[in-house]
Amino acid sequence: MSKNAAGARTGNEQTLALYQELRSTTGESLDDAANRLDLTQAERDRCHEELVALGLIDGTKDGTRGEAGCETSAAAPAVVAPDVALLRLLQHERERLESRLAETNRAHTTLETLAGPFLRAGMEPGSEVEVEIVEDPARIGRELADLTNTVRTSVHSMHTGSVRREEMSLELARDRDRVTRGVLVQAMYSHRVGQVPEMVQHLAERTALGVEVRLSAVVPMNMVLADENFALLPTDPHDPDSAVILARGPGLVRSYRALYDYCWHAATPYGHEEPAEPGGDGLSEQQRAALRMLASGIKDEQVARNLGVSLRTVSRLISEVMQELDAASRFEAGVKAARLGLLDGEPYEHTT
Repeated sequence: MSKNAAGARTGNEQTLALYQELRSTTGESLDDAANRLDLTQAERDRCHEELVALGLIDGTKDGTRGEAGCETSAAAPAVVAPDVALLRLLQHERERLESRLAETNRAHTTLETLAGPFLRAGMEPGSEVEVEIVEDPARIGRELADLTNTVRTSVHSMHTGSVRREEMSLELARDRDRVTRGVLVQAMYSHRVGQVPEMVQHLAERTALGVEVRLSAVVPMNMVLADENFALLPTDPHDPDSAVILARGPGLVRSYRALYDYCWHAATPYGHEEPAEPGGDGLSEQQRAALRMLASGIKDEQVARNLGVSLRTVSRLISEVMQELDAASRFEAGVKAARLGLLDGEPYEHTT
């Protein structure tokens, strides 16, 4: 093959070609296969990283034992079948999500444990913590406005939803005042907020003023912290209109700050998030169910029985899913579905 022909391939095509070469020649080194395709060193390194990331070849550098007990090395990478790699990838994504949700649940439990005694007993003698429940929206607004004048070092906030349009200019004015005085301002939002056109502009304006903005897949509640001495958060994290907890004193606020820092480090800086892959919004519940069952390794016949449809209907559903996800194969559809979060529901069990 000429170098011009090899160079005409896109990056994905080069990766696929290298994978097919490795599968067709048992025991051949990656360098030999790459040389036959006339890949440059940079291209073969990129293809190798993509294949390792997809789980299609073993990523170890020195000799290790493969699944079948065979010796593998960097010279002869262990090639993994696509269906096996897909199942591993989906399992890894599921475990990652379950771990993240478990961490969030533990953080909620910790907050309830810490805040409970103070909310029940009020301020104890000699305690450095003061907690009260505030139901008046006007009072909440005054407390937030007062922060602009009283905060000295930092303000940290997280938001589960978008900012109201009428509040955007006020928030920018507060940002400008705080940043000018050298106050560190950090704000965290849900990924879906970054897809709202008005919020995209608002976040860009906040960032331009010097506010550090991050987006996260999981934002547990609305929260405002200041100077490790002030905290404002809802009594019900699932109801943004519920009464709020107003806490003062480092003894309790440090605990809220620990939760915030955990979420902050797991979030992505605004403007550096990976571009979302297209597709998935138009899938019906039946198509999503079929996709999850196939990703769990269930055969078409069992999918048909579970859905109460014919094999021909299952084939049609999968074709529609592949078209919606712009995927050329079931394997590619599974990978895209995992990246889009379409497989985050309860997994289907194998049945006979």
